[in-house]
Amino acid sequence: MIRNVSVAGWLMLGAVLLTGRMYAQQSPFSYTLGKTPQLSEDRPSSNSAVDFLLDGNRLWVAGGKGLEYTSDGGANWVPFGSKAPFDQESIAAIAGSGATLWTSLAGSEKTDQGSIPKGLGLAVSTDAGATWKRIDQPMEARELSTYDIAYGGNTIKALAVTTDFNNITYDIAMSGQTVWIASFAGGLRKSTDGGVSFQPVVLPPDFLDRIAPTDTLNFELSPVNRPDLGLRESLNHRVFSVHAIGNDTIWAGTAGGVNLSTDGGSSWRKFSFNNQTSPISGNFVVAIDHNYIGGVLHVWAATVNALNPTEFRAVSVTSDMGETWQTSLRGEFTNNFGFKGEVVYAATNSGIYRSDDGGKSWLGFSRFVDQVSRQVSAAPNCYAVTSQGDEVWVANADGLMKTRDDAQQFFGTTWTILRAADPVTTAGTVYAYPNPFAPDDEVCRIRYRSGSRGTVSMKVYDFAMFPVRTILNNASRTPDSEHDEVWDGTNDAGGRAANGVYYIQVTLDDLDPSWTKIVVLQ
Repeated sequence: MIRNVSVAGWLMLGAVLLTGRMYAQQSPFSYTLGKTPQLSEDRPSSNSAVDFLLDGNRLWVAGGKGLEYTSDGGANWVPFGSKAPFDQESIAAIAGSGATLWTSLAGSEKTDQGSIPKGLGLAVSTDAGATWKRIDQPMEARELSTYDIAYGGNTIKALAVTTDFNNITYDIAMSGQTVWIASFAGGLRKSTDGGVSFQPVVLPPDFLDRIAPTDTLNFELSPVNRPDLGLRESLNHRVFSVHAIGNDTIWAGTAGGVNLSTDGGSSWRKFSFNNQTSPISGNFVVAIDHNYIGGVLHVWAATVNALNPTEFRAVSVTSDMGETWQTSLRGEFTNNFGFKGEVVYAATNSGIYRSDDGGKSWLGFSRFVDQVSRQVSAAPNCYAVTSQGDEVWVANADGLMKTRDDAQQFFGTTWTILRAADPVTTAGTVYAYPNPFAPDDEVCRIRYRSGSRGTVSMKVYDFAMFPVRTILNNASRTPDSEHDEVWDGTNDAGGRAANGVYYIQVTLDDLDPSWTKIVVLQ
């Protein structure tokens, strides 16, 4: 998923830039979407999401198939994915303030070096999502290789980033009328004119812990080494996360640590694993957010090991504006944070965690079962979390989930799982998805509608009609309702089914069996 950028990804960036794979900056263009989509669906359009945004009673979801929102707790959804400027592209980030919403679009392209992620630009709405304007991925003009940035009395030489490869905007923040974007190859940039132009923001290089316009400075702004251009790389110029508090306080997470500005992005202080006695756990910072505990500002950072072998994955939190950090959830790759007052939630690759004591202790969940629909989330990886009143929403690699967290029902006691699927309206209609499926990476779901008595048997046969797996045997399900059952690609002995075609027999009540087929393809 999109936030999980690896060190290998950084190296790939270097290869792309160093091999001179440069693409021209296109002239900015824009258009309006038109009217708000009127289509309302009874389920989300995508089973993968990476970001949430609360806008009044609307819950916006940035998903694998575009943007959508619900304003009634998930009973109905308004999808934007099939229309321009989204066009089924993945949404990597979303942020908003008032009626202004910003999203980033992401994709990938197969190359000789494998599949490389691409930034596909930004989309902005100034009327709460009624109309949208597309903005090309911010970058420099194609004819440039370097350019100069005036910073106080200094001239900072900068690498001209002219490619959308590895130039995805992973995070967006707003401070007043200024929008900030964190774009890995493109670095930290800001726009004060609604996206007409974006200006690169100068952050400290790896060998300095702070910079100010009044300093006399000698470094370059470059995420990679380009000695042919006279540029020295700085991991601190590879930016993955940005967070704004008010108009002037900006936090930026990079591959070199956490950066803080309290003057609207002019001067910066850098906190890293290397330069403090109580530091962050790792210099690769993929998410930053904040809440207040006992009236004191707490800033939370998802900190991952970068290059130093003694760094480690964890959650790092500061209550003194970065002077000292406490770490917890050691070993966990955290993708995002959510809050309900003083309670903090961490969406990690191994599940969702909750802390009500400032991160001193955590309660985690990695298995999610909807007891009503019998849906099971097959993936523990959680990418986003937010609270809406007493409801806590979680996005993972296998759908959207929500639970309650209040005095009557403790967090995680029950889950409601919402998944994208084509509806089945009559008993006996059955299909399996995804098809083909790769058991090492996913599970197969068999979707059907139960009969009037709710009795279900389900068996898997191979191409020669030898029995492979009994999934259900006269099991009871809610009558006249849609259900998913899961086949993980194993046989009754626990072994992995070989590649090939398999037939799935579904028997409802005393009806004749229904059949569907699935292809196992590793």
